[in-house]
Amino acid sequence: DLKRLPWRSIGPAAMGGRVSDLCFKPGDPKPFYVAYAAGGLWRTTNRGTTFEPIFDKVTDTSCLGSVTAVPIPKKKGEEPAYRIWVGTGEGNGRNSSSWGHGVYRSDDGGKTWTHCGLAETHDVPRLATDPRDPDVCYAAALGHLWGPNQERGLYKTSDGGQTWSLVLAGDADTGCCDVLVDPNEPDTVFAAMYYRRRSPWSFKSGGENGGLYRSKDGGKTWKKLTKGLPGSTGRFGLDVFAKDTKKLIAVIESTQDGANSIRDDRMRGGGVFRSDDGGDTWRRLSVRSPRAFYFSKIKFDPKDDQRVYMLGWTI
Repeated sequence: DLKRLPWRSIGPAAMGGRVSDLCFKPGDPKPFYVAYAAGGLWRTTNRGTTFEPIFDKVTDTSCLGSVTAVPIPKKKGEEPAYRIWVGTGEGNGRNSSSWGHGVYRSDDGGKTWTHCGLAETHDVPRLATDPRDPDVCYAAALGHLWGPNQERGLYKTSDGGQTWSLVLAGDADTGCCDVLVDPNEPDTVFAAMYYRRRSPWSFKSGGENGGLYRSKDGGKTWKKLTKGLPGSTGRFGLDVFAKDTKKLIAVIESTQDGANSIRDDRMRGGGVFRSDDGGDTWRRLSVRSPRAFYFSKIKFDPKDDQRVYMLGWTI
C-alpha cells in the first residue's frame, strides 16, 4: 500500500543557503542587499530585521555571485537615486554550483531589471563601479567551471551595460575572480586572474597563468604585480583601505611549494599578504587561506587598517 510510504526530501539540500555577496545602499546604513548562491537577491530596509526578495521576476537565473550599488547623479528637484548592479553565477567552484546569465542592472531599487549581456561568462563573483560615473562598471568573469570558454576575464562597460570590452583577458581556462577600483583614484584598478577546472573526478585550482594585475589608466594597460607574491596562484580575495588606498590586503591561494588538502586552511605558498605602497611590493602576514575555492574573502575594518576580517571555517 503506497499510502503508507511518507514523502521525504531527497535534495537539493540548502542550495540557496550560501551568501555570495552583500552591499549597502550608498549613504544609508539601514538598507542593504544580500545576493545568494542560488536564492536570488534580497533587500532589507531595517538593518536586517526583515527581508524581501527583489530578483524573483528574473526568470533566467536565481544564482548570484555579486551585487553592488552606486549613486546616480540627480537633477535639481529630484529624489536621490542609485543603480544596483548584479553579477550572476556563483563564484565558488563547488561541484554543486549553478551558473548564471551575465550581468543585470536596476535603476528603480530592484522593481525592474535590465539584462546587460555577458551570458556566457557563467560566473561573475565580483563587480566594481567608478564612483564618478554610474555607467562605468567592471565585471570579474570566471567563465565556465566544467570546461573551457573564451568569455572570461575582466570586462568593462562605459555605457551602463549596453556594450562591454574585454580589458584583461586570460585564456580558455583562466578568468577573473576579483576586481577593485581605488575609491580615491578611480582610474587605478586591481584585478585577480584565476585558473580553475572541475571534472566529475577532480578539481584543479590555480596555476602559472593566474596572478594579480594593476591598471592606472582605467583598464587600458596592465602590469602584473609580483614582488613579494607567490608565482603560482589560485583564487584571490582583495580589499583596499578607503582612508589610505595605498594600503591593500589580499588572501591568496597558492600551492607552489606543495599541495594542500582543501580541508587545511594553511597554505605553503599562499595566505594573507599586505601592501602599503599601492601594490608595488607585498609582505606575507599569515599562512591562512581557509578552503580557498570556497571562501577567499577578506576585508579591512573601515576605521582601522590593523583589524582585518577573513571568511573561513573552524576545523
